[in-house]
Amino acid sequence: MHTDLSHIPAAKQRELGRVVQCIFEEFGDEIVLAQGKRKAGRILKILLYGSYARGDWVDEPHTSKGYQSDFDLLIIVNQKELTDSEVWLNAEERMIRETTVTRTLRTPVNFIVHSLQEVNDALAQGRFFFMDVVRDAVALYQSGPTELQAPRPKEPEDALALAEEYFEDWFPTAMSRYKGARFHLAEGHPKDAAFDLHQTVERLYHTVLLVQTFYTPHRHNIALLRSLADPIDRRLVDVWPRTTRSDRAHFTKLRDAYVKARYSKHYRISLEELNWLCERVEELGTVVHEVCAERIAELKKLAGRG
Repeated sequence: MHTDLSHIPAAKQRELGRVVQCIFEEFGDEIVLAQGKRKAGRILKILLYGSYARGDWVDEPHTSKGYQSDFDLLIIVNQKELTDSEVWLNAEERMIRETTVTRTLRTPVNFIVHSLQEVNDALAQGRFFFMDVVRDAVALYQSGPTELQAPRPKEPEDALALAEEYFEDWFPTAMSRYKGARFHLAEGHPKDAAFDLHQTVERLYHTVLLVQTFYTPHRHNIALLRSLADPIDRRLVDVWPRTTRSDRAHFTKLRDAYVKARYSKHYRISLEELNWLCERVEELGTVVHEVCAERIAELKKLAGRG
């Protein structure tokens, strides 16, 4: 496991140090309040993966494309009970606060949490996502000599069958929710339309992540899912304009729809915003279909069926 961060600028290294500090502070607060088995909870590893680990990040938020790579972290804990998203809500909120309010961090942060057993099982099953993480990751923290399972790549036929199964299961359900969104929009139910658009996007990202990497986090946060999907193909990045505050606000409103469109009387979304989002979501569906079809065709060739 690599530990060298010399390929990352000093300012970014300091940011990563701050991120690790925040994670431990928030996790420590959760453990103090924990009961039962969780009292013995520990963080075993914090791994930086993705573009900052590989050295091919993009940090151009003010250019015409407006794209900025995130810090992507895998937190490995000693108990499956600690992977519950509720344990990490305060840490997530703090990362958002430190990037958007206090500006202590200028690089967005996304993290996923898995137990050591889950990670080793995924490596043994040949799940591409975890294989790539282990190959590229830089350890920001390690508690001790906890070894990871040696990856076992899937046989080509097995990989093809699994990718086709994921696509056939997830893509139609995503587009069914898009039809629901258009129906609610036509009927004058903006909150229902916003929620169904959120569900469309969530399921489309689950589709492309599962087909491409055989992994997707069990999360409803479409900002996190987008950050995981963007490195797969540039076309996924280009779906969402990010140059203006209005562009970013539209996506944020869609992200918030999962909870607020259902439960908050204060949630408001205009017809103009919904029409803009419908165009982007329809484009996302087209791109996901193309990217998945290309991946399945590639797997067919590897399996000798191309």
